[in-house]
Amino acid sequence: MSINDARIETNRLRRRCLMTELDFCTTSGDIPPLNDFIGQARAVRAMHFGLNMKAPGYNIFVAGPPGTGKTTYTQTAVAQMAAKRTDRPEDWCILHNFNNPDVPLAVNLLPGDGMKFQRDMLKLVNDIKGNVPKVVEDKEHSQKKDEVFQEIQQELDKAIKQLKEDARESQFMMKTSEEGIFFIPLKEGKPMSQEQFQSLPSEEKQILENKLQELQKRTEEIGHSGRLMEEQAEKVIHNLDRQMILEKVLPLIQQIKGKYDSYPKLMSYLDSLTEDLTQNINSLVERKVQAHEGPGDILRNYTVNLLINHGEAKGVPMVAEANPSYYNLFGKVEYRSQMGTVNTHFTMIKPGALHRANGGYLILQGKDLLADPHSWETLKKSLKNKQIIIENIGENFKSVPTISLKPEPIPLDVKVILVGSQQIYHLLQQVDEDFAKMFKVMVDFEVVMPRTEDNLKNYVAFVGSVCRREGLPHFDKTGLAEIIEYGSRLAGNQNKLSTQFNEVVEVIFESAAWTQSAGAEMISAEYVRQAINEKAYRSRRVEERMQELILRGKILVDTEGSVIGQVNGLAVLDLGTYSFGKPSRITAKTFMGQEGLVNIETETEMSGSIHSKGVLTLTGYLGSMFAQDKPLCFNARVTFEQLYEGVEGDSASSAELYALISSLAEVPINQALAVTGSVNQNGEIQPIGGVTEKVEGFFGVCQARGLTGEQGVIIPAQNIDNLMLNQEVVQAVEKGLFHIYGITRVEQGVEILTQITAGEMDNEGNYPEGTVFDLVNRKLTAYAQGLAGFYK
Repeated sequence: MSINDARIETNRLRRRCLMTELDFCTTSGDIPPLNDFIGQARAVRAMHFGLNMKAPGYNIFVAGPPGTGKTTYTQTAVAQMAAKRTDRPEDWCILHNFNNPDVPLAVNLLPGDGMKFQRDMLKLVNDIKGNVPKVVEDKEHSQKKDEVFQEIQQELDKAIKQLKEDARESQFMMKTSEEGIFFIPLKEGKPMSQEQFQSLPSEEKQILENKLQELQKRTEEIGHSGRLMEEQAEKVIHNLDRQMILEKVLPLIQQIKGKYDSYPKLMSYLDSLTEDLTQNINSLVERKVQAHEGPGDILRNYTVNLLINHGEAKGVPMVAEANPSYYNLFGKVEYRSQMGTVNTHFTMIKPGALHRANGGYLILQGKDLLADPHSWETLKKSLKNKQIIIENIGENFKSVPTISLKPEPIPLDVKVILVGSQQIYHLLQQVDEDFAKMFKVMVDFEVVMPRTEDNLKNYVAFVGSVCRREGLPHFDKTGLAEIIEYGSRLAGNQNKLSTQFNEVVEVIFESAAWTQSAGAEMISAEYVRQAINEKAYRSRRVEERMQELILRGKILVDTEGSVIGQVNGLAVLDLGTYSFGKPSRITAKTFMGQEGLVNIETETEMSGSIHSKGVLTLTGYLGSMFAQDKPLCFNARVTFEQLYEGVEGDSASSAELYALISSLAEVPINQALAVTGSVNQNGEIQPIGGVTEKVEGFFGVCQARGLTGEQGVIIPAQNIDNLMLNQEVVQAVEKGLFHIYGITRVEQGVEILTQITAGEMDNEGNYPEGTVFDLVNRKLTAYAQGLAGFYK
C-alpha cells in the first residue's frame, strides 16, 4: 500500500449530517414531542420484565454510566407501573400493647381505615377528657357526693354531742380547738383551776383522772371512726365517679368495636383498652381533682400512631429515597429529653422509606446505599425475611443494653430498584453472595445507539421536547445537524449517537443562550458550534498549559525533521469532564547484548499491566520476523521521555515498535508524524480508544507551531469510523496542510514514517537489500555473530 493509499479521505474524517437526512422536520413543530425513552431498547425490555415479575428475588439493578438518563427513566417507568396497579397496600398503625408495653402492636387495616380508626380513637380520648371534668363538676353528681359527706358529718356531730353530754355528767367540760378536743374538770359547775385540782384529795383526783382517760379514749375512737367513714365515703364517691364515666365512655368503645369488628386484632386491643380504662379511671379523676388538669399520659396510650396511610393513594406507592441512611430506610424510635432523663413512647415511632414503599416500589441510588454498611446489610435481611423491623441501630453496639421499644415486625412486600454504575453491579456480584439471589434483573443502559433514520427522528424529537419544555428557541436544520454530529462525537463513532443526554441537553441550553444573546430567532449551526467551542474553552486550561510547555521547549516534541529511534506517540488525558490528546516523545536505544527488550517504565514501576503486555508483545513480533535462523540477541531500552505520572494501555505499542525498528535499522523517522495504535505478534495494527482526541491533540501542537503540509497522524484503519474531528482539522486536511493515515500492518507504518520500503521476507528468510527490514536483519545478525565471537 502506498502512502496515498493509506491517506484517509476528508469525507471520512467526520460524518456530516446532510440536510436531506432532515427533510422530515425542524423542531419548531414538524416533529411531535418525544414520549418514549430512546436508544435503550434492551434496558426498556429488561425493566418491563423486572417490574412485571412477581417471583421472589426479582429485584432490579439499573446499571449505566452517568448522564444516560437511567435515573429519570427508572422513576418514570416505575411511576407508570405503580399508577396502573389496583392492589393498593394496607394501612399500618402502631398501638400501645397493654400486655407488654415494650412491644407496641403493629396492626394492618384496609386503605383509609387507618385514618378513620385514628380519628375515632382521638375522639374517644377527647370524650374521656371531656367527661372527667364533667363528672367532677356535675351539679347533681356534686350533690350526691355532698350528701355522702353530710351523712358522715352528721354521724360525727352526733357522736361528739353525745361525748359532750357524757363529759358533763362526769363533771368535765369539753372544749374544741384547732389542736383538737380536750376536757376541763368542773367543781360546782365551774371549771376547776390547776391549784384547785392539785388540792383535791388523792382518791378524788384518781377518780377524775380515770374519767378523763375514758373520755379521751372515746375521743380517739370517734376520730378513728370518722377517718374510716371518710375513707368509705371517698370509695363511694370514686365508685360514683367511675360508674358515671364508664356509663358515658363504654358505649363509645362499643361503637368503635362495632365499626371495626372485621379486625380481630383490633377487637382484642379494644378489650384490653376497656380493661385498662376500668382499672385507671380513679387515677384519671384524681389527676383532674388534684392537679386541676386533663387526664394526661394515661390517655396517651389510647391514641393511634398512624404509621402508613394509603387512604387517598392511587395505585401502589413509588418511593425514591434520596438519602438511604439506616433510619431513613427502616424508621426509628425517637426519644425526648426531659429534666436530665430520656424517655420515649409508641407515638414516637417513625416510619422509613421501606414502610412507605411497602406493597410497591423503592428506588435507591446504589452508591449512596452502600455508603452506609448498616443500610445495605439490613436491607438484605429485610428482603430475605420479608419483614421490616424498627430498632435503633445503636442498641446493638451498647455494652449495657437499655430498655427501648421494639414494635412488632411488619410483613414486607416490595420491589427494590437500585440505580448505579456497571462497576458497582459487578463489584456486588463478586463480593456479596446474596446480591445475585436478590437482584436477578439487570437493566443495562447503553451509552450509544445506532445512527439510523428512526433514531435521527428520535434525536430531533428529543431536542424539540427540551426546547418546548424549557421555553427555548427552536433549532433550524443546520442546528439540528450540528447537534446530531455532536452526538456522534460523544459516541466516538460515526455510525452511533450518544445516549448521554445530559451532555446533549447542556449544549442545547448553551446554544439557546448564545442564540438569544445574538438576538436570533432560531438556533443555527453557528450557535451550536459556538456553544461547543466555548464549553471546551472553559475546560481546556490544562491542555493549553501542556501545549504551551511543548511550544516553549519545556516538553520535547518535534514536529519536523527526522531522527533515528525517536517517534511521536499519542495519549489521552482524561480530566473527568474534559479529555484531550497529548503528544509524547518515545525513544529507543539498541546495542549488543542478551537482555532483550527492556521497557524503562516497567523497570521503574511506572507502567500498568496492559502497557507491559504490549511491550512484551514486541519481542514476539521481532522474533518471528528476524530470529528464525539465529538467536534474537540484542539489548534495547524503550521509554516515554518526560513521563512522570505513569503509563497504561497498549495504544503506543506500535509507536514503540517503530522507534525500536528505526534504532536497529539506523533509519530516521519523520518527526512531522505522530502514531497511535496497538500491535499484535503478527504485526497487525489493532484499534485503540480516544482516536479523535489524539489526532486533535497533535494537530493543536502543529497548528500552534505552523502547519507545514508535512504533518499528520497514523491511526489504525479500524478506527476510521471513530473519527469525528473538529472543523479546523477537517479544513486543514482539505487544504493539504495536515494528513491522516489509516493502516492495518506494521510494514505500512514503517514505510510512511521512513519513506523507505519495509521489505518482505523471501523463502530463504532474507529481505530485499536496502529495505528497512533488511537493515534490521543485518544488525541483529551482526549482534548474534558478535556475541558468539565474544563468548568463544
